[in-house]
Amino acid sequence: MANEFPPGVLSESMVGSYPTLAKSGAGFVWDEVLEYRVWCCPACGAPDQDDGSDYFYAFASWDEAKTFSDQNPGTKEPLALVLQREWISEEEAGQYVHRTGDRVTEWPVEFLSRPRRTPNTIPDFVSPDAPANRLDILRGLAPA
Repeated sequence: MANEFPPGVLSESMVGSYPTLAKSGAGFVWDEVLEYRVWCCPACGAPDQDDGSDYFYAFASWDEAKTFSDQNPGTKEPLALVLQREWISEEEAGQYVHRTGDRVTEWPVEFLSRPRRTPNTIPDFVSPDAPANRLDILRGLAPA
């Protein structure tokens, strides 16, 4: 399968069923995209549908989310709701720990240009032999 960008979602039938609250950012790697979200902000001109609180619409593709965002006032750029089955935690600056267990987070879509996690991605990253530019490699800014 070719690398599709932005990638498709894990299950179209599950789009819109995930909890509103999610972690934000972090983790450095991703396993699956669950949905694309467009947040609507009444204070910025979106219709007030939740007593002044922000709310979102969920989409099965980035194209649909982007079209909705572009055509509706008071909306933010689409975000990806991402599932991380394993991730990298930066407990202290420069101190990275390999974590496991399902973690759901919202990411800017451009973060999905990084390759999906493979079985070796995190062990190679946290290895004592990892190169000094390991973050740039992980972010796709330097060759592996």
